[in-house]
Amino acid sequence: MAVIRLTKEFSFEAAHALNGYDGPCREIHGHSYRLFVTVKGSPSTCADDPKCGMVIDFGILKKVVNEVVVSRYDHSLVLQDTPEDESLREMLRKRFNNVITVNYRPTCENMLPDFARQIQARLPEGITLQALRLHETATSYAEWFAEDNE
Repeated sequence: MAVIRLTKEFSFEAAHALNGYDGPCREIHGHSYRLFVTVKGSPSTCADDPKCGMVIDFGILKKVVNEVVVSRYDHSLVLQDTPEDESLREMLRKRFNNVITVNYRPTCENMLPDFARQIQARLPEGITLQALRLHETATSYAEWFAEDNE
């Protein structure tokens, strides 16, 4: 039985600030993120299965990633949960609807394991998450591979 990897691309717009960073990215700024999600599985061989020949319906993968990443992060402001910034975050939440607080500095590198955990938990049985690639800019990205995180 063949094992196949499928990749689907997603995009979302989000802002963040890297609290404590020593460069310009410590300021609030935004990115046009591109997320590539790669899953692995074997195509269905059951002739009665409407998904015969498919590893996963791309629509199912789209639904999962949209629910846990895109719809949550699109047009959001992502900030690290630090005690000293609690009043700032509360003020921002009073004015803006989509302020996300995470327990890490919201870099591409730190967002990927968080995304991986959430996506893998929602994938159908027999489908495994193999890789994520998150472009922060057209020429800069971070990657997460399952084999490196086992």
